[in-house]
Amino acid sequence: MQKRIVITGGPSTGKTSLIEEMQNAGYFCYPEVIRQMTHRAKSIGELTDYGTNPIASVSNPLDFNTKILSARLSHFEEARDQSEAVIFFDRGMPDVLAYMDYYDQPTPDDFSSIVKKNRYDQVFLLPMWQDIFVKDGERFESYQDALKISECLHNTYRDFDYDVIEVPKSSVAERIAFILKNLK
Repeated sequence: MQKRIVITGGPSTGKTSLIEEMQNAGYFCYPEVIRQMTHRAKSIGELTDYGTNPIASVSNPLDFNTKILSARLSHFEEARDQSEAVIFFDRGMPDVLAYMDYYDQPTPDDFSSIVKKNRYDQVFLLPMWQDIFVKDGERFESYQDALKISECLHNTYRDFDYDVIEVPKSSVAERIAFILKNLK
């Protein structure tokens, strides 16, 4: 039986580094979709503010969130066709709702229905870690904002009845070992 595992956490918690290292080790991983979407939104002039997350600054946030949710749902559905026993996702569908909550955006009922219908098997949350926190061209939040986003992520997954497992602050290799050891 295949397991779908989400790696989530606030901005700049090491998710991308962890996912890339897992891929290098031979694990099947779906990448984060929002970085690609942010880059595209910048290139076509769709972003209205380079000082905040594109979810809040694109000209049509609901459309942007719909695209993120659709891309993550596509990854979830594509995973069924993979032969690997364990598949990792850099963020999951509930992340969309958590960010919408943080930015005080209304959540359409169909978003919640999609999240309820398409459940992951496990969720690992990388906690905020100020020592590795950086802002970059697709990551706009302050550390304080990122802390609040992390809390929204944890609460959203919990609201959808997930048991969220917090990954210790340690090296990428140690974090991977922790996740693999704690797979159900």
